[in-house]
Amino acid sequence: MPVPTALEALTQRPTAFLRSSWPWRSLAYLICSAPTAVVAVGVLLLGGHVGVPVAGAVGLALFIALGLPVAGLERMKLRLVDNSRAVVNRRPPSGTGPRARWISRLRDPSVWRDYGFAMLAFTGLWMIDFGVIALAGWLPLMLISAPIQPDMHVLLGLPVALVGFLLLPVAAYPVTAWAGARAMITRPVLAPLEAEIIRSRARLVDAYESERRRIERDLHDGAQQRLVTLTMRLGLARLDLPPDSPAASQVEQALREAQAALAELRELVRGVHQQVLTDRGLPAAVRDLAGRSPIPVDVNFALPGRLPDQIEVTSYYVVSEALTNIAKHSGATRCRIDGSLKGDAFMLSVRDDGRGGADPSAGSGLAGLADRLSVIDGTITLTSPNGGPTHLLVEIPCPAFA
Repeated sequence: MPVPTALEALTQRPTAFLRSSWPWRSLAYLICSAPTAVVAVGVLLLGGHVGVPVAGAVGLALFIALGLPVAGLERMKLRLVDNSRAVVNRRPPSGTGPRARWISRLRDPSVWRDYGFAMLAFTGLWMIDFGVIALAGWLPLMLISAPIQPDMHVLLGLPVALVGFLLLPVAAYPVTAWAGARAMITRPVLAPLEAEIIRSRARLVDAYESERRRIERDLHDGAQQRLVTLTMRLGLARLDLPPDSPAASQVEQALREAQAALAELRELVRGVHQQVLTDRGLPAAVRDLAGRSPIPVDVNFALPGRLPDQIEVTSYYVVSEALTNIAKHSGATRCRIDGSLKGDAFMLSVRDDGRGGADPSAGSGLAGLADRLSVIDGTITLTSPNGGPTHLLVEIPCPAFA
């Protein structure tokens, strides 16, 4: 399972962590404080030449002008050390005219949070960033430079430099640890709406599922039962009529139409809510889908028990959408669906031997599935080169079976 954050990367085995890009990304994250450091140092040097009042006025003007861009840069930097969620950018203040825009800025809490973070960035956060880099790399770099030190003999300096090279990977740990901790502290300040947006989307999905179940129940217990009763009454009425009479012909036609309407309603109810999914779980529901697919489908699930409801429902609709796309567009002759647990994640794989070239942006419905998966922190990956095959891989965190 991909590691989403720098702090989680630290829990990997040393060989895996040091081979990964996380140390370099963490270093880049901290080095990106350089623009803030240049401005802060420039204001300090200016104060030594023209006096504190003038430098203070210049610094205040720069702070007002650059505070929001600094916060925006920090949001962009977060992607280097935190891939767990996309960063929600702050909406620009609305309003018509300069005065209205400034009033909107003053009333927008996110603007004050941005300026508050910018104040920390200008006054000392950049010092901590570069201080951590300096402290982590000081000893290894000093040892590496031993052969060129004037008081060090070359033959003695070479093994010392070797020790420095061996210690250099150790510096990756404090750099990554501070970068991960800094991002963990920064995200709630600069992207506080993100958690609320995710919770809102989850509530919308839950509300949708509740409404879907209500509609299914109303159709099953209301309209469907009425149609069943109607077909029974028409069948009884047909028995009471002479077989060759015009009335019997009309009743026979009405009975066929009622039966067709009942069959369509049952398919509609099945599309609204899959009862097999509720009663027997995801593997049985997927096998039911596979049995109704015009393309032969091999289904292989290896699960220790029932998955959480949200994971089952979302995975079911992923499979349903994938099989629909395969039947309509792929030209495949066979398909395979696999579901298993890998670590603390549920992995769902759909493969077909079709022509490939699937494009999620072409209205295949995969974009909507990706949005739905993001509510439960799931990801969807589509590999579909021209000529095939096509592989759809879904990964959903499932700590219940970890």
